[in-house]
Amino acid sequence: MVKDPVLFHAIHLDMPVDAVYRRLGYRKALTRVSREQRREVEVALQDAARFIELKGSALILPVEVRHGDTVVLGTGEAFRSAGLARMLSGSHKVLVMGATAGGRIIEEIRKVSEKGNLSRAVVLDAAASEMTDRALDWISAYIGRQVRREGLAITSRRFSAGYGDFELENQRIMYERLRLGEIGVEITDSCILIPEKSVTAVAGIRAGNP
Repeated sequence: MVKDPVLFHAIHLDMPVDAVYRRLGYRKALTRVSREQRREVEVALQDAARFIELKGSALILPVEVRHGDTVVLGTGEAFRSAGLARMLSGSHKVLVMGATAGGRIIEEIRKVSEKGNLSRAVVLDAAASEMTDRALDWISAYIGRQVRREGLAITSRRFSAGYGDFELENQRIMYERLRLGEIGVEITDSCILIPEKSVTAVAGIRAGNP
């Protein structure tokens, strides 16, 4: 019997300022940033922190069969990806997880873009992307502490739908199993998650070190 996912209705994380700057293309000692530019970015990041509402979901599923380009889960469902199958070599369970930055930040990005303030929109977009990625890191670490009691570890590498040969259509399985609708995420007929800055990922769970 498959367990229910663990739903996180509020994930509180600090803004990863340095990571946002890197995403924006800034490089320490190489990129010159004026005091005015830095102030604009800092204000945008402070605002982004107010608009971003991180939520997530996590579920551990057994792996029954793993061969070629197919990973069959204990539910009978299958992920199609040779890259994922290789990554899961030695893993008898998987951690399926999802995270979202929420709809408010996406609405703010849309508003400022329509007003022509593209520089602010770019910063807000970068902040939302980094925070969503960090939410997945947080979920992985949270579940990692639990499975460590069993002598298990979560792989440091993870696959997201749309990466490599892990097609977006695989996302529907994750969406349904993670019950992402309960944290305000929808999925389109083409398996795109709404709102933007909503992501899913799969990591392996194996004995020993990740």
